[in-house]
Amino acid sequence: MKNHLLIALACVSVAMASACSSDAAQQQVPTVEAHAATAPTTSGEIGSAALVHAVDSAGEPRIVATAALGGLELYSLAGKRLGATPAGEVVGVDAASGVPVGGTDATIVAAIDGDGHRLRLFRFADDALTEVGAREIPLGFAGEGICLYRHPLDGALHAFIVGDGGEVDQQVIHGTADGRLDARQVRRIGVPSPLKQCVVDARAGHVYASEEAVGIWRFNADPEADVSAVLVDSPRGHIAEEVGGLAIHDGGEGARWLLASNASAGTLNVYDLERDAAFIGSATVSGRGAAEPLGEPGPLYAASTAIGGHYPNGVLLVVDEDGPDVKLVSMTTLARALGVAAGTAPGEAREAAKPTVAVVVAVAETLPVDSFGDAADDPAIWVHPTQPEKSLVIATDKKAGLYVYDMQGRRRQFLADGKMNNVDLRDGFRLGDREVTLVTASNRTDKSIAIYRLDADTGELVDIADGRQPTGLHDPYGLCMFRSPRNGNTYVFVNGDDTAKKQWRLVDAGGGRVRTELVRELAFDSQTEGCVADDASATLYVGEEDVALWKLPAEPDGGDEMTAVDRVDANPAIRDDIEGMGLYHLGDGRGYIVASSQGNDTYAVYRLEGSQEYLGSFAVAGDPVRGIDGISETDGLEVSSGNLGPGFEHGAFVAQDGRNVMPVENQNYKIVPWKAIAEALGLEMRSP
Repeated sequence: MKNHLLIALACVSVAMASACSSDAAQQQVPTVEAHAATAPTTSGEIGSAALVHAVDSAGEPRIVATAALGGLELYSLAGKRLGATPAGEVVGVDAASGVPVGGTDATIVAAIDGDGHRLRLFRFADDALTEVGAREIPLGFAGEGICLYRHPLDGALHAFIVGDGGEVDQQVIHGTADGRLDARQVRRIGVPSPLKQCVVDARAGHVYASEEAVGIWRFNADPEADVSAVLVDSPRGHIAEEVGGLAIHDGGEGARWLLASNASAGTLNVYDLERDAAFIGSATVSGRGAAEPLGEPGPLYAASTAIGGHYPNGVLLVVDEDGPDVKLVSMTTLARALGVAAGTAPGEAREAAKPTVAVVVAVAETLPVDSFGDAADDPAIWVHPTQPEKSLVIATDKKAGLYVYDMQGRRRQFLADGKMNNVDLRDGFRLGDREVTLVTASNRTDKSIAIYRLDADTGELVDIADGRQPTGLHDPYGLCMFRSPRNGNTYVFVNGDDTAKKQWRLVDAGGGRVRTELVRELAFDSQTEGCVADDASATLYVGEEDVALWKLPAEPDGGDEMTAVDRVDANPAIRDDIEGMGLYHLGDGRGYIVASSQGNDTYAVYRLEGSQEYLGSFAVAGDPVRGIDGISETDGLEVSSGNLGPGFEHGAFVAQDGRNVMPVENQNYKIVPWKAIAEALGLEMRSP
């Protein structure tokens, strides 16, 4: 009696719940009998398995399993072996349907070949696998498991490969001109010890990975998001010693589970994805008619759609290394054993859902800034008056200085003049006996306004500030310029890290120098940064980051009355912070306002004239062929309707990329033709 009491007390502890191995504890874990099993692999070894469907969904799905040097083996749902395909020493496999290959949709099988440590890609059709990889795709590490993910923004197919050294390597799979498939590394993250398997929750955008001796990790699947690593479970919770396979069951609302093979305990753990992976319960799995459950369940695979009469809520594939085979478990049976509902499968189409915003891609990007971390911030665009191909992007490194790039993103100049946060420019400033292009930037090093002249002949910046031009702000952030249509005066607005915004007039100080004169002070209720001025209408637009996009008079005597163009709490497409903004001019006072919605990595477009209604949003996705990733966490942006040379005849959109991946590098700026944005949202373009 005393021993039973001690066992019961031990099982109460969350940290020890999964480690209880007494008969009393095991009686509380139900056993689920598999409905079927595949024939043993011919090699006598098995790694992982997945379900594959025909492209047209006709016919019975098949099971593809890895058989080490035996290659990839195909089985019917009844377990009959249908054939094998050489794939080196294959250790991991996953499949995805509806992948564009050579102008048609295909079912793709992705496998890890341990002989050479590479990714191999196959097309499934007519009960056969045909290799369609364009080349050998090296991993550079020993892969153990693979899981596929369809990005909801652009439908791109991503592969996560987890490795023996704790690697989590994300690759994007893409088509080639000759109708084959290739892959490009997007990013790599890692943990300290070996990983066994991974699985993606497509609805939530999370990837789960099993670190054998540590537990189950969750990461963001979107490479443009923070990694946000979370340890979901560990030996201090519901795992005995080692965790192995993982799978996701999506039975719709109320029935979304993460399944994990609690290998050392010989059980399957089930977690509720709608309650932050709260533990639901455990079960053991036995073969059909077997007296004993599996001693150590291996890699898992779950399909949540109805499959034939035996699997109305989907099927769970459990690899049995002792078989060596694959056990097929009905989700209905598993749910019944755990006393929960299996739900109604929403269907695999969820992964390929159409994006809610228009999607474009960048055709050029700048070289990364030299500073690490959050460094790039804000760009400005200069249109060459006579040679559009010589137009430039001037951009800040808020830890080091100012860069000048050409329209292909090549570096032309760097000035290590201080921590420059925001930058803007205006043509036509009268300096002495000539008109110049004036460039200003907020210098956080000495809390001043930096002032430059852009030399049109050399494309370089020349410092023309008449000494230090102090802002009086604790930490100057946002900056934008304005040229008055009333008197031709040029002004600069700067805000700090509080609620203040100030306006200065830029004045010819003689001797080729420029100074500032404070002409107005404004105040907002909370932090502002991004701003842009419409010279034609003398209107200033300011982003109060968590609140609204405001407009107010730009003239120094215009007063401080503000009107909201849009509010964060009024438009579900806008998520704070409202950051960078720019104007696309069509002429005659017409055009568009573009503002970054930093909270969801999109860009909102408003009509410049009239009631300034919201016209839609766009996002910038990656282009794996060019090797240019998407844009996320944008601080500053700029838009121009000028002819900027080949590919940018109708203007361009330039934005800071807060996470520069494919591969992972320091932050940079991406360049998108306005034509692509106009076509995606049905907007107008200005003729060159």
